Amino acid sequence: MSATLPAVNYWPQSSCAKAFWGQHELPPYQQLLHDTVSWLDVQPGQRWLDLGCGGGQLTRALWRVSEGELGEIVGSDCAAANAHAYEKLRARLEPVPGDRINFVTSNFSDGLPFAEDDSFDGVVSGLAIQYAESFCAETGRWDTAAYERVLAEVWRVLKPGGQFAFSVNIPEPSWVKVAALSVFGFFAARRPVRYLQKAYAMWRYGGWLKVQARQGRFHYLPRPLVVQKLLAAGFVQIERRRSFAGQAYLFRCRKPE
Repeated sequence: MSATLPAVNYWPQSSCAKAFWGQHELPPYQQLLHDTVSWLDVQPGQRWLDLGCGGGQLTRALWRVSEGELGEIVGSDCAAANAHAYEKLRARLEPVPGDRINFVTSNFSDGLPFAEDDSFDGVVSGLAIQYAESFCAETGRWDTAAYERVLAEVWRVLKPGGQFAFSVNIPEPSWVKVAALSVFGFFAARRPVRYLQKAYAMWRYGGWLKVQARQGRFHYLPRPLVVQKLLAAGFVQIERRRSFAGQAYLFRCRKPE
């Protein structure tokens, strides 16, 4: 049966973007953030890309772990509303980053907006690349062409030896489990009501994401298939682990020297 091309994509909408700004308060996301950052090999003066950056939590972590010594961090996301989040981020970070932290509005399903090859020392992405979408008019179905294009584009912009660390959800992720574990964060939240509102909004969007993944629009792929696609794109030294209350795979790999 052919898939029907949906008219709605919530990701670029401000309401969806803002709903996920609060995900860093959730304990499962805190686990994923910690696990991701612990895998990053960050050196002074490097240039990093935060792909599908959202409100910039990984950008913040990169800046802190480097003690403000990175040459530049570029956040890229399809939701223009995240530019505002980056403005606030720049104002709050120490040391003040100035023009060393930047935001670019871009839909990575269409490729990356960087013409120069071998231009980043590292690329990091949190639960984002799985939403690269491509619809084949000839077959009337969603396919994985955009997902594979993202991997190829990351490989292109990485310098030889550069690191790519990213997370993706497991097949059929249990948002209920994520939500249940997030309840414990309610008691530590500075604004408990707002915390619950954000958690509910993310759970609601999670239902939409799961339905679209079942139709092939988004890609919650088995771990061996992700590894296969990384190898096909040319990556080496592939490592993986589970995180996010067991509902995400975290991968680390490199572009060959």
